[in-house]
Amino acid sequence: MPNDKWIVPEEICAVLETLAEPDYQKFASSLLPGVPEVLGVRLPRLRKLAKRIVREDWRGFLKQSKGRSFEEKMLRGMVIGYAPSTLEERLAYVEAFLPEIDNWSTCDSFCSGLKFAREEPERVWEFLRPYLRSQEEFTVRFAVVMLLFYFVQPDGIGRVLRALDGVKHEGYYARMAVAWALSVCYTVCPAETMAYFKTCALDDFTFHKALQKITESRQVGAAEKAVIRAMKRKGQK
Repeated sequence: MPNDKWIVPEEICAVLETLAEPDYQKFASSLLPGVPEVLGVRLPRLRKLAKRIVREDWRGFLKQSKGRSFEEKMLRGMVIGYAPSTLEERLAYVEAFLPEIDNWSTCDSFCSGLKFAREEPERVWEFLRPYLRSQEEFTVRFAVVMLLFYFVQPDGIGRVLRALDGVKHEGYYARMAVAWALSVCYTVCPAETMAYFKTCALDDFTFHKALQKITESRQVGAAEKAVIRAMKRKGQK
């Protein structure tokens, strides 16, 4: 990565190409079927570049970059998370970025960088609520992953479970996010989550994927896993 000159937004594509690794490109592409323009830049290098952009002209970058490659989209999301801005300005950038999310990796990486959610949980909760009912699969996944990263806590588990129960999108990645979130809820609040499972409105696919993820967790004991496996609905293997 060049260190002796200012990186202007128009040069980002060329910089990313210099950081790409052909062998890693093959590996990354195999994890992202159907995602075009995967260059093969490792995440630590993207994070380093994002932090550099934040020190330079991050607003100019977000205005001029187009997210043409998978990595450029990832970079845009990282910059939004790292940038020093007010809460409302950052939420505006988050909202503008949501239509660019078209795969699970960009979604989950973006969410992991939005750590400001811990500082303003009530404002972020209200911001997320409409997206749980979105018609867009990855917008729903974004909202659900934000819940599981930042809101699964004993003192607020009830509203998280109610929110997850209200997600009705039929997309695979939206439903898998709900299942993942419920497995996290169980590891943090097993009694409350078990009670929820007995009355929930989950479709069979999401319900059983949630059970599966719980049984795959190293934080759940063997006896608990046996109980979870016995909860499968009739007619399901």
